[in-house]
Amino acid sequence: MTDLALATDAALAAGKLLRQHFGSDAVVDESTQHDIKLALDKESQELITGILLGARPGDALYGEEGIAGNQDSDRQWIVDPIDGTVNFFYGIPHFCVSIALRVAGEIVAGVIHDPMVGETWKVEKGGVPMLNGKAIRVSARTKFDESILFVGCGKDEAAKKTGIERFQRASLRARKMRMMGSAALGMAYIASGRLDAYIESRISLWDIAAGQLLVEAAGGDTVIFPVTLENTPESIEAEVMRLAAEFGLSTVCISEDSEANWWVYATTWVLVSRDKEFLAAKDIRAAGDSPSGRADGPLWTDDFASLYAIMK
Repeated sequence: MTDLALATDAALAAGKLLRQHFGSDAVVDESTQHDIKLALDKESQELITGILLGARPGDALYGEEGIAGNQDSDRQWIVDPIDGTVNFFYGIPHFCVSIALRVAGEIVAGVIHDPMVGETWKVEKGGVPMLNGKAIRVSARTKFDESILFVGCGKDEAAKKTGIERFQRASLRARKMRMMGSAALGMAYIASGRLDAYIESRISLWDIAAGQLLVEAAGGDTVIFPVTLENTPESIEAEVMRLAAEFGLSTVCISEDSEANWWVYATTWVLVSRDKEFLAAKDIRAAGDSPSGRADGPLWTDDFASLYAIMK
C-alpha cells in the first residue's frame, strides 16, 4: 500500500468515528476561553496512530494530541485528528481530519477528509491534487474586489487582535470575508478554487501541513513566517508553554520574585515533562503559582536561539 493510500484509509476511519459521534454529548478534556479539547480528539488520533504505525512501525508521528513512534525516523506523520474541534462541539458540521507525511523535512503526501460532506482531498509531491477523484485547481481570480478571503484569529490575545484587524481591513476591499474555524478545510477550499486566500497568525504545523502541499500542487502559493519572540520573560514563558502543548508535554511555571540585591533579577522556570503525576506532586504544585516575574530586567539567554531545538 502506498503512503497516500494508507493516509487516506486512516483519515476515512477517523472521519467515520467523528461522524458517528457528531451531535452527541462530547466529553471535554480541557477548555480555555478560546479553545476546547475533547476526549474524542485523543480517540481519533489513537485510531489514526494505530493504522499508520501499524503499517509503518518504524515511522514517527507528530499530532495535536502528542507524539508516537520512532522519533529518530526521518519519516514523520503529521496529524490533526479533528481540525475544527470547537465547530464539532457546537454542532457545526465544518471540521475535518488532516494527515500529512514529511520525509527528511519535506512534505510528500497529504490527505484532508471532511466526513460530514463526504469530500476527500489527496495529493502527493509532484502529483495532481484530487478531490473525490477529480483534479482541482486554485481560483483564476486576480482582482481583490472579486475575491473571497478566509481570515483566522488564532487562540491567544495577540493573534486574535491581529486577525480582527486583518479582517476589518480586507473586508473593505474583498467581495466577501469568512471565518470558518478549520484551517485545513480552508486551505482545501483554496486548492479547489472556492476561496482565494487564507491568513492566520500562530498556526500549528498539523493545521496546515497537508493543506500547504495541496495548495501548492493546485497552483497556489504559500508563505509561512516563523514565530518571533520579544526579549521579555512573559513572551518566552508563553512560547515555551505553547510549544510544550504542541509536543504533547505538560508544564508547570515556577516564579521567584526576589527582593534581594539590585543585581538579582526575578527568575521564571517552566518545568516540562511527559509525567503528569510528577508535575501534580504536592511540592511542585505548591511552588507553581502564577508567575510574577519582572518585565523590566534584562533576559539572560544562551546560544540556543531556537526553542524547538531545546525541546527536541
